[in-house]
Amino acid sequence: MTRRVAGKVALITGAARGQGRSHAIRLAEEGADIIALDFCEDIATNEYALASEADLAETEALVEKLGQRVVTVKADVRERAQMKLAVDQAVAELGGLHVVVANAGICPLGAQVSPQSFVDAVSVDLVGVVNTVDAAMPHLHAGASIIATGSVGALINGGGTENPANGPGGAGYTFAKRQVARLVHDLANVLAPHSIRVNAVHPTNVNTAMLQSEPMYRIFRPDLPNPTREDAELAFPAMQRMPIPYIDPSDVSNAVLFLASDEARYVTGLQFKVDAGALLPSTASGAPA
Repeated sequence: MTRRVAGKVALITGAARGQGRSHAIRLAEEGADIIALDFCEDIATNEYALASEADLAETEALVEKLGQRVVTVKADVRERAQMKLAVDQAVAELGGLHVVVANAGICPLGAQVSPQSFVDAVSVDLVGVVNTVDAAMPHLHAGASIIATGSVGALINGGGTENPANGPGGAGYTFAKRQVARLVHDLANVLAPHSIRVNAVHPTNVNTAMLQSEPMYRIFRPDLPNPTREDAELAFPAMQRMPIPYIDPSDVSNAVLFLASDEARYVTGLQFKVDAGALLPSTASGAPA
């Protein structure tokens, strides 16, 4: 290992499993100490189970096995006071904060889901990012890196998560993730004079519990009443131009590691797509019309 983030402390939300756990492990492999935060409860409008306290404990054990310090906290990114208290206490224990990965998210898709799903998606996926940054900001200094998780699905015009068939939760998810992209751009502009960087990582389908869930199977296979994982995996490749059904969480974590490291010391305001070409059909080449 090259220890690319040795001596840094990284705060990661949604760290109990999936992309968040992968980010915690990857950063720890390269020398970072970890603040791993997760809600560890379900949300009613989100029809797949969210991470548990046992999942968070497993993340803790995996980081400790790598020889790095880790503080785990059960907290709700929707609650600013909880976030401030959690981050303040964890930073006091670990002695600083250098990297913020605002990763926690839900995707409450389905035409049958109540309108509350719009609000829940925005509260977690956008307000949660703002609350995470707000809690972290007093501890950040020159050289710090803020990384937010966006979404390729939300950036696809017309054919992504904003599709009416995805219900109000899909609309809320799209709104939230697009605003995260704008937040990253504008906050990067504000913090650049302070040498604090702000970037977003936008993954395509990622092989996590969010993708591998019954609600998502129904979205990808609306032609079937009760689609299975095997049914959905026939449709997953439709998102990407490269012939794959999804990427691995580690593919996203490698992007997060780069943005967290000093290798990216002059990279800010970046919308970093890890999408196997999913957005190519809807983006211009940059050549004159």
